[in-house]
Amino acid sequence: MGFGVSEAIRDGKFVELTYRVTDKKSGHVLTRVEFPLGYVHGHNEILAPSVHMALEGKSPGDVIEVPIAGNQIFGPRDESLVFTDRIENVPEEYRRIGTSILMESDRGQTRSFLVTRIDDETLTIDGNNPLCGRDVVFTLEVLTVRDATDEEMREGLAAVAAADVPPSLMRPV
Repeated sequence: MGFGVSEAIRDGKFVELTYRVTDKKSGHVLTRVEFPLGYVHGHNEILAPSVHMALEGKSPGDVIEVPIAGNQIFGPRDESLVFTDRIENVPEEYRRIGTSILMESDRGQTRSFLVTRIDDETLTIDGNNPLCGRDVVFTLEVLTVRDATDEEMREGLAAVAAADVPPSLMRPV
């Protein structure tokens, strides 16, 4: 059969890809997947529609870049979501930079806060999305394109949930 039109991404094809998210300004890689992400194109897509549109027609070995403006998706940074407290008021297990803490507001809404700063006396947490105010580039590399099995068509891949995909890139549920 060889390569050709049949290996391009389109409806009903099982696709495996890896990706990374890079901060445009600093060039730092913010997120990368360790394991390939698999899904059936047009059936159980897990990434944002704009990403799937960019993948359409691509073949194994292709790399695409999708720029994403953090402010557009998450709005501007909200400094009222940044809190600093004395370190002794914070439980031991949260005293690490990058630790995520789920907090509930008095209205019962939960929001994830990230520990962003620690010094000898204080600890700072930030409830802004980490991509807030950042322009990032989502780089995807297509590894596999083949016909999906009936089972894959039905199920979709649960492995996706474990991947650390920024919410902006996920298909809204």
